[in-house]
Amino acid sequence: MDAETVKAIKVMQEQINDLVQRMDETLHTFVNRKTTLIAGTFDDETAAKVQELYPSWNESEAYKKGDRVRYQDTLYKCLQAHTAQSTWTPKDAPSLWAKVLIPSPTEIPDWVQPESTNPYMKNDKVKHNGKTWVSTVDNNVWEPGVYGWTEVTE
Repeated sequence: MDAETVKAIKVMQEQINDLVQRMDETLHTFVNRKTTLIAGTFDDETAAKVQELYPSWNESEAYKKGDRVRYQDTLYKCLQAHTAQSTWTPKDAPSLWAKVLIPSPTEIPDWVQPESTNPYMKNDKVKHNGKTWVSTVDNNVWEPGVYGWTEVTE
């Protein structure tokens, strides 16, 4: 092979490698967008099972109501549209974010005092003071044993 042919082959190899890389990036972007679109249709229970599908919270991102993010190994749901700021983390801005409290119907979590923006709903189960409780009302922010809960005796 002469030098011109070798040079032409190297140029074609570089072009092919560039094309493959661009195709890979395009496919990756397509899959991520479709996954995000599908994950956006899940209810909280399903979303909690596949938290890894949701992006990590980003302090410069614009969020829409209903968006979900991961922050410090916890899944949160956006309560109102906003552009994030460094001090508006999901943990520190309860008017903007609600923790997904009931991650799975097969696991009964410990009771956590909810904010008014992320109450327990009717039939949610929690553990509290060594007992299991079921919420008898929607939008339940009361401590089990006080109001809106029935002890589960099985």
